[in-house]
Amino acid sequence: MPPRLDELSTADDAHEIARSATSTTPHDDEDFLADLPEIPPYDEVGPLDARALSKTLFARLQSLEEGTHEHAYVRNTLVELNLALVKFAASRFRSRSEPMEDIVQVGTIGLIKAIDRFELSRGVEFPTFAMPTIVGEIKRFFRDTSWSVRVPRRLQELRLDLAKAGDELAQRLDRAPTVGELAERLGITREEVVEGMAASNAYTASSLDAQPEEDDTEGALADRIGYEDHGLEGIEYVESLKPLIAELQPRDRRILSLRFVANMTQSEIGEELGISQMHVSRLLTRTLTKLRKGLMIEE
Repeated sequence: MPPRLDELSTADDAHEIARSATSTTPHDDEDFLADLPEIPPYDEVGPLDARALSKTLFARLQSLEEGTHEHAYVRNTLVELNLALVKFAASRFRSRSEPMEDIVQVGTIGLIKAIDRFELSRGVEFPTFAMPTIVGEIKRFFRDTSWSVRVPRRLQELRLDLAKAGDELAQRLDRAPTVGELAERLGITREEVVEGMAASNAYTASSLDAQPEEDDTEGALADRIGYEDHGLEGIEYVESLKPLIAELQPRDRRILSLRFVANMTQSEIGEELGISQMHVSRLLTRTLTKLRKGLMIEE
């Protein structure tokens, strides 16, 4: 007995079911085969012929008992006849990082689900019914397995909505849409749009040591995202100097401020305070010496 859909553990299982159609022909029921139309090699069946054959096979499938050899043969033949739908849907995701073979295998699971749910009595063409299921299965695969950093399902779905709305607005406006335009298009707040954009950054991740493209003149990512801030070296001294400066005489503190904050020369400071430049130099030297000793004591 072939495995049921709910027993499939991997996409490979689904693909194997499809590929086994040509080898699961019942050996002991010639009447069963006689009732079926002659099916040429699957890669030679055009879209219109595949659609007509599928209708015949779906009608036959409804009269067969699930789990029988005959049911498996018709079901697997339907999978093979409609694999072109999977490949067409998978081609929409060719820009993703996952191998196309994996995407096709996931889409095949969606095709099998569509076959199991399809009813001729609805009056809907099978490709119209199956395509949303196939695409949904592929999107679910990317949503659940392709994120570098795990984010809530709500943000994963919001990312897809933003991408779709962004493409539509960009075509209509001939430019990249703004946050406000995206919010209005999706009926959400600006904050939610920004949150969704931030979540998109978790979709892929790169190594800090990753090398740039051939036409990129910059170095590795680690060389571009930060630099050594030499100004940080003085923070410790500034914090240590604050209490020492607070203990100085008001005139000494003012001289320090005029010299190192206002960047005035000693002559200009002398004119400001009404003293000679030589006196300013002596006061400044004495103050700096006192501060230097205070720092050495703390160390």
